[in-house]
Amino acid sequence: MKKIFNIFLIIFLISFQLKSFAGEKNYHKELITDWSRIFPDKNRNAAGPKFFKYIIDKKITYKDFVEFNKLYCAVSGSLIDPNSDSEFLFIKESKTNKKICGNYYRCCVPCSCDLMKYSEAQKMKHKFEDGFEEFYVLTIKNPCSKKDFPNRVNKDYFCNGEKINKSEVYSLNDRIVIGLLHNGKNCAKDEIDFVKSHQVTGRYCELRNNTPLENLDAGMGDIFIKLAR
Repeated sequence: MKKIFNIFLIIFLISFQLKSFAGEKNYHKELITDWSRIFPDKNRNAAGPKFFKYIIDKKITYKDFVEFNKLYCAVSGSLIDPNSDSEFLFIKESKTNKKICGNYYRCCVPCSCDLMKYSEAQKMKHKFEDGFEEFYVLTIKNPCSKKDFPNRVNKDYFCNGEKINKSEVYSLNDRIVIGLLHNGKNCAKDEIDFVKSHQVTGRYCELRNNTPLENLDAGMGDIFIKLAR
C-alpha cells in the first residue's frame, strides 16, 4: 500500500511541475514570434523604442513588463540572450541633472557608453494588470527635425513629419522612450565612484565617448549617436 501511495505521489509531483513549467511565459520566444509585427520592414537599427512601445501596450503584469525589457537593447534594437547579465551604470535625469543608477541589458559594450552620454532618465508611472508602478525609463530627445537623421534608421518608426510618431513609439514630455532602466534610483556616492572606475563604464566609455564620430566603428557606430545627440 505504501509503495502504491509513493507512486501516486511521484506522479502528482511530476504533473504539478509540468503544469507550472507550461504556465511560465517564454518572453524571448514571444518577441521572436512577433518580430515581423514589431518591425514590418525587418529594420531594427536603433529601434529599441519599437520594442518598448510593443511591450507597454500589452495587457501584462509589472513582472512581465520587467522581464520583456531585459531582452532587447535600447540602443541597437537587437534581441539579447535571455541569460545575459546587466551592466550597472548611471544616467543623467532630465531637468534635475541628478545621476540615476540602475541596470541595463545591452547587446555589446559600446551601447552602455552611448546610453550614458546621449540618453536621459525620466520617472514614469503606468497601470499594469496588477496595479500602478513607478519606474525610470531611458529617453532621447525628439530627432524628427534633424537634417542628418541617420539613413540606416527607419524614420517612419519614430516620426510623423517633425513630430514624434506616437502610434509607433512611446513618448514622455516630448522625448522618445527607448527602454527601461532596471532598478533605477538616485545614485549613492560609492555607486558613482564604482561606475567611473569600472573597466567598461569608466575606462572604455571615456575612450569611446571622446572618439570623433567619424572614427566610431564598434557597436552601432555613429547610427544611434546621430539619432540621439
